[in-house]
Amino acid sequence: MSKIADTIGSALLQDELIQRLCTTLSSYLDQTQIDDCVRAYEFSADAHSGQFRKSGEAYICHPVSVAITLAEMRMDASGIMAAILHDVIEDTPISKKELASQFSEEVAELVDGVTKLTKIDGKSQTRAEAQAENVRKMFLAMGKDLRVILVKLADRLHNMQTLGVMPAEKKRRIARETLDIYAPIANRLGMNKIRHKLEALSFEAMYPRRYVILTNAIKKARGNRSKIVSTIESTIKNRLEQAGLDCEVSGREKNIYSIYQKMLQKKVSLASIFDLYAFRIFCVDVDACYRSLGVIHNLYKPIPGRFKDYIALPKANGYQSLHTIVIGPYGVPIEIQIRTHDMHRMAESGIAAHWLYKSDDDKSEKFQTRANEWLRDLLEIQKTVGDSLEFIDNLKVDLFPQEVFVFTPKGGIIKIPRGATIIDFAYAVHTDIGNACVSARIDKQLVPLQTKLENGMTVEIITATWARPNALWLNYVTTVKARSSIRNHLKNFKQQEAISLGRRLLEKELQTMHLNLENIDEIRIQALLNVMAIPSMNELMEDIGLGNKMPFLIAKQLTQDDINANIKLDDTGKIQQTPLIIKGTEGMVITMAKCCRPIPGDSIIGYFNPGKGIVVHHHECRNRSIVRKKHTNWLDVEWFNEVVGDFPTELRIEILNQRGTLATIASTISEEGSNIENVTVVDQDDRVCVDLITLTVKDRVHLAKIMRRLKELSIVLKITRVKG
Repeated sequence: MSKIADTIGSALLQDELIQRLCTTLSSYLDQTQIDDCVRAYEFSADAHSGQFRKSGEAYICHPVSVAITLAEMRMDASGIMAAILHDVIEDTPISKKELASQFSEEVAELVDGVTKLTKIDGKSQTRAEAQAENVRKMFLAMGKDLRVILVKLADRLHNMQTLGVMPAEKKRRIARETLDIYAPIANRLGMNKIRHKLEALSFEAMYPRRYVILTNAIKKARGNRSKIVSTIESTIKNRLEQAGLDCEVSGREKNIYSIYQKMLQKKVSLASIFDLYAFRIFCVDVDACYRSLGVIHNLYKPIPGRFKDYIALPKANGYQSLHTIVIGPYGVPIEIQIRTHDMHRMAESGIAAHWLYKSDDDKSEKFQTRANEWLRDLLEIQKTVGDSLEFIDNLKVDLFPQEVFVFTPKGGIIKIPRGATIIDFAYAVHTDIGNACVSARIDKQLVPLQTKLENGMTVEIITATWARPNALWLNYVTTVKARSSIRNHLKNFKQQEAISLGRRLLEKELQTMHLNLENIDEIRIQALLNVMAIPSMNELMEDIGLGNKMPFLIAKQLTQDDINANIKLDDTGKIQQTPLIIKGTEGMVITMAKCCRPIPGDSIIGYFNPGKGIVVHHHECRNRSIVRKKHTNWLDVEWFNEVVGDFPTELRIEILNQRGTLATIASTISEEGSNIENVTVVDQDDRVCVDLITLTVKDRVHLAKIMRRLKELSIVLKITRVKG
């Protein structure tokens, strides 16, 4: 009997929802478009027939509820149809091709953009990886059509509104994902109304007891405040009328989640947060906004440093408003936001305003442009990241910015996150500018690249054609675009270096066999690639350069009669006849060991470190025997006759513990054309101090000259070079 009652109740709910949807659609769509939406409903209801939500209602109630949310945003017919059909591909046998034939390619693409990639496979993919991959796919679809994210946000909103029947752990997981990804996306797209709903619902799902306690406390506090609120509101209205300004004034209800966050961050009670009274003033135009601000500051004393002009300098999501905090009657602080009616609609709806307010095309187009610019940056970033989890980490960084505004030399305004450096700014201007920057001027003064930027600075980037990104930049960049661009450039640069080194190593091995790579038949090379399942010669060279394949074994396999046979070694094994010449300019695929820090002129030896390339050690390195046990793939290496560059090395210096001794050491080293990279105090007493100094030298001759100069100083008791 109860099942029959549930079925009847579910059918009534379906009828009620579709009727409500049609009523909402009739306010802005023509009858033909409404008929198409009803046809989509009938198709979806048939596809989901027999499927029920955990709450017991027919599954079709969910997509129709999502469509109602979008209809209230005045979404176009294709968007409404996509909302009604958004789970059809994922949860029923219906394919994307079938949807396209029944409706349109546009609707099918939208539905596919919202559809998750796969169910989670516990063996091959963690839940986090699956979720990350789904979010990444959604952003790719958003790049083609912004309606994808609107459908997804409406979908997530209804899921959050119907979380009641879920297990507590699943509620918390979904709520956490909503707070981490979907609420910030809504904020980034200027959709504050949706964002506040998502935050409040997530807070309730994650901390139900805290939510109830805080809600009750706010209701109680609101009752006690009503008289003060009405007094302030009427005072502001009267003063604005006296100034001849036709404005609306309303008390602003604070979002429960933002109240909770402020209590956590500032470690204060609700009373302290709720002492701040909030009001909004809605004006007819921008001029009236600034005039209203003058009236408010004349009425109540403003708190210094708490005024923000988001009209002249809008937020990254397009939000515009004047914010100020003043001291009101009874000494209470009052937060006031002043904006036009259009600005308010845009602040509440963001990119959805493009559909909501067709009459205001200029402003909605600006929102669309901002959103598309953000998406373009994200899509550029996603091409360079290693996996979906890295993309999600980058996305989270991008979703929580606190902006500062800096100027280009021509007066253009660039927004970057707080804490960003000159390199972040350079990449914000253009990727090519970032890749080629060598230095910069702030307000016409030369500054280091790691300088953090502040509001109002004028920044000029100095570039050079020979310049390229440095791996050290990753230590002090903050923006996603800069980080991903640097990583991508380094990855490509390392790949080219690895290919070049791999070719040199293979050529060297072939020379010992009196052969040359160019003389080896293409058919034989292709046969080797087929045997090793490697797509191209460049990829084989890269593997050799990175130490994943031994050049000696590849050369042997290339030269033996049967290329498929196992490689036969002589009794004596491998005999290295010619050493690899090290120029010091090979980049990231040849690195100097930090334990012994070899420099030009030293006797050296190298070994292959799989995935990284060749690591070069000093022949007398104390760690050499330990490393030899771990790595058997050693090779002979020698320095090039004319090595150019600076190489770090380490000195252990015992000096008298007197004032100014370290300064004397540093100036002596500097006079000899060397630079100190690091100083570490190893031991110290009243008489003697032992320091480890890392400095750069050209070669052994340069180092010997520096050591002789240091030994001549009366404060130096002993000096030795560290070799492991």
